[in-house]
Amino acid sequence: MRTILNIFTLTVTLFSGVLQGLPHTYFKSFPQSGKHGASEPQFTEKYFSQAVDHFNFNNMGNGTFRQRYLITDKYWKKGHGPIFFYTGNEGNIWEFALNSGFILELAAQQQALVIFGEHRYYGQSLPFGNHSFNIPEVSLLTVEQALADYAVMISELKQQLAATDCPVIVFGGSYGGMLSVYMRLRYPNIVAGALAASAPVLSTAGLGDSRQFFQDVTADFENIAPECRDAVRGAFSRLKELADLKDYSRIQSEFGLCKPPSADQDIHQLNGLLRNAFTLMAMLDYPYSTHFMGNMPANPVKVACETMMKGPDLLANLRDTAGIVYNSTGVLTCFDLYKLYVECADPTGCGLGFDSQAWDYQACTEIEMCYESNNVTDMFPPMPFTNKDREIYCFKRWAVLPRPGWLKIQFWGDALSTASNIIFSNGDLDPWANGGVRKSLSSSLIALNISGGAHHLDLRGSNEADPESVISARMKEAEIIAQWVKMERHRLQKTL
Repeated sequence: MRTILNIFTLTVTLFSGVLQGLPHTYFKSFPQSGKHGASEPQFTEKYFSQAVDHFNFNNMGNGTFRQRYLITDKYWKKGHGPIFFYTGNEGNIWEFALNSGFILELAAQQQALVIFGEHRYYGQSLPFGNHSFNIPEVSLLTVEQALADYAVMISELKQQLAATDCPVIVFGGSYGGMLSVYMRLRYPNIVAGALAASAPVLSTAGLGDSRQFFQDVTADFENIAPECRDAVRGAFSRLKELADLKDYSRIQSEFGLCKPPSADQDIHQLNGLLRNAFTLMAMLDYPYSTHFMGNMPANPVKVACETMMKGPDLLANLRDTAGIVYNSTGVLTCFDLYKLYVECADPTGCGLGFDSQAWDYQACTEIEMCYESNNVTDMFPPMPFTNKDREIYCFKRWAVLPRPGWLKIQFWGDALSTASNIIFSNGDLDPWANGGVRKSLSSSLIALNISGGAHHLDLRGSNEADPESVISARMKEAEIIAQWVKMERHRLQKTL
């Protein structure tokens, strides 16, 4: 999941090194487009001394590490206004801060302090430095540890900033949205409410249909034109014909590969890389161009369908469609199958670099994503990924066995009706949406469905191209959050 899932700009990663090694000024060069083109206000980058292991007093967890966070008090009514805390997910925290402008717009309205916390083992928050992904050091990468990080950080920063009476609202998108839900469930004494955008809390807990995700990716392209879906399916069929004939030189030529494939595994890798391109375009189908999880044109699904249907050469069309994702800058002269895409325990992709290792480990332990394509309910080649496949891969890669059902036990699964003060927002263009909560469960567990919305579009800053549905959703979210803040402030005053 890149935000769940999060892949960063692939061509930049390929040519500029591991993403988290870049200075944060790099991310500032990609401000989110606002309604009037204004850049985001300056965040201050700071580090928090965080416990390595919150649940063990005796072994390697006795130490601390530097956990990065971003903070701005530009709008804050000091000591009184609420605290808006973003529960950072699987990547460099600057990437999320510069693509979550709604939180800042809301902070300006409600005089809030804004903090973006970076998730342990991502970005620059590495508990054991470059050794963080060694075994057993990686074992302290868990959802529970990450939530405890945020709980401790919030509590101590409130003390330091003389903000003990300031209500805290948590925000997050995708996996970060899952964490926001979990913060409200696990630490309701600290968090007064949560906005969980595009949070697949059900599918990642092993609930639902394993075919749903790629079926929903397919639906996005089918909704542009059934002929688009058929063209994609036809292109993959032609690729299979060439692969069955072992015409590897033709495959290299048709797809502009740096090296000819030489085995079935290379064809499997090519299918994964191509499927991943469609996944990203479906997730990031925003009505304007973005530089989030890659460089995308406006309405990339429509652009992809236009490319797929531009002529009779379906393999060339498929290659060019993949190039929308993998070669947006036009600098690549060929596609390197194993550098542009890494197969992992998340069939939707883990990305590249250290961040990809962290997400792969999480997908091998607590986060369940046994999603598959089958070429019947979707337009992609049959690529099963069963619990047994996951188990074999994860034991070989990380010497761990996944724990199916653990998230459901820990964080309630679909039995959320006794919780409170959570907004579940989802866009109907987002293939992650049906893995989340789509119907309100109570008066304070509110589902907002955004017509024409892609992956956590509502967290992005206002843009002239926004559909009315997301404008309305943000207004509703603002109203609900203001009520939560008012109720929590009243509660705090009564306890004094």
